[in-house]
Amino acid sequence: MTEIVFVVEEAPEGGFVAKAVGASIHTEADTLESLRTAIREAVACHFEEGHGPRVIRLHLVRDELLAP
Repeated sequence: MTEIVFVVEEAPEGGFVAKAVGASIHTEADTLESLRTAIREAVACHFEEGHGPRVIRLHLVRDELLAP
C-alpha cells in the first residue's frame, strides 16, 4: 500500500473525527494538529512495521448550511 486516505469531519460535539477509506481505522481529537498525531499513531498501530502506507492523505469535509 502506498497511500491511505482519511475523511475528516467536524464532530457534532466538537473536535474532529477521521475515518480511513478502505481500512478499519478511525480516530478523533479536539484539534486538527492533535488529530494529525492521532492518525499517524493509529496507522502505525494498524500496520506491521514496513507494511504501512508511505503517504497519509486527509480529505477535510465541511458540512455547512446556508439560509436562502
